[in-house]
Amino acid sequence: MTMQIKKLVALPARTGRHLQRYSQGFRLVVGCIPYRFRKTNKSPQNHEISIHDLEVLLISSQKSPRMMFPKGGWELDEDIRMAASRETIEEAGVIGLLEDKLGEWVFKSRSQDKYHEASMFPLLVTEELDVWPEKDVRQRVWMSVNEAREACAHPWMKEALEAFVSQFSAPTRMVEEPLMLPRLGSCRVDELRLCRRAQNGDDDVDRYLIS
Repeated sequence: MTMQIKKLVALPARTGRHLQRYSQGFRLVVGCIPYRFRKTNKSPQNHEISIHDLEVLLISSQKSPRMMFPKGGWELDEDIRMAASRETIEEAGVIGLLEDKLGEWVFKSRSQDKYHEASMFPLLVTEELDVWPEKDVRQRVWMSVNEAREACAHPWMKEALEAFVSQFSAPTRMVEEPLMLPRLGSCRVDELRLCRRAQNGDDDVDRYLIS
């Protein structure tokens, strides 16, 4: 671990939003899809594995049993990659190799009438901590990709998961048909901000957009 990561492990989870980053009124959040390879005889190279060789880590919400990937606010005193690593340590208690960003998603908060812009990264887990800042308020569960598709509570996170698994070879799925998504990059976040007026303000359902 780098010295910065070692310090994150020892610190309590951050609270408050006095350092929170915003962009054009959108709260900026970052998160990770922590993953590992099942124990097989295959070498973990993208061209040699399928989604059935992967497991992803989901965590419970602090306030309910809903499952999701770790994510939280990107703050002013950190770069985006450090923010993603910090949130994953605080919420899921795992450390690993942070890979290239999957994309950006705009979604509406379930609890507030506000929009957030989220950046998501894959994180190849190299270490699971026995003690982490939010251990007492969250559960963490390793799942297959198909299990995560069913369990994840947020539609925009499911799209991030699909962006991640699309990097791997995908044989015929036995459980379901592939989820058809808009092409990444087909719409820019700046363009999607214009759609905010069209939202109906329903706080019970995520309103998500993808860029």
